[in-house]
Formats: sequence, structure tokens, C-alpha cells
Amino acid sequence: MNNLRNNVQLVGNIGKAPEIISFENGKKLAKFSLATKEFYTNSKGERTSETQWHNLVAWGRQAEIIEQYFKPGQKITVEGKLLNRTYETKTGEKRTRSEIHIQKLLMLMKSKMSS
Repeated sequence: MNNLRNNVQLVGNIGKAPEIISFENGKKLAKFSLATKEFYTNSKGERTSETQWHNLVAWGRQAEIIEQYFKPGQKITVEGKLLNRTYETKTGEKRTRSEIHIQKLLMLMKSKMSS
């Protein structure tokens, strides 16, 4: 049981363009969404799909790479840690947001032969 850890692996497509935040110390933060799609057969025997959206966060060099190379619709794979962040809205309402803090990322390219 000592080997269990908080680890998430996702393969999906980037939603909107990543939001990049630059801090005074030069460090960067990237925030963006990733869509994963699952296919299954429903009770009527029809093949259908379901899309899940995930909030991703990256810091430092990874944020710089995301800023430079990542575009909406692009297929990527990420590995990271699932964190739940609690915050307060401008109206004082408390909310919780689940985020994947990226530890590893990889851009996936379509093969020219797969057309």
C-alpha cells in the first residue's frame, strides 16, 4: 500500500487557448482545459460518446512550452496530480475546483499514414 499515490494520466484535446499568467519574478503559469472522450454502447445498442472536461495547470518551463506550442484542438497526453482547490468568489461564495497539476506532458502528432 505504500506505493499508492495521487497520479492522473489523460489523453485528449485542448479546449480554448491556454491562459498564460506571467509573474514579476519571471515565472509563468498556464491554465487550460482538456477534453477526453469515452465511447460506449448504450442500452439500445447504439454506439455513443461522452466528453469530460478537465482543468489543467502547469508552472515554469512547462508553462513556457505550452504558451509557445499548444493550440486549441491539439491532441496531447499529460500525467499529473489531482488537486482540489477551494476559493471564494467575489460575492463571498465558497467553491471547490478540481485541477490536474501537470508533471509530464507530450504533444501527439497525427501520422501521415493514418489519413
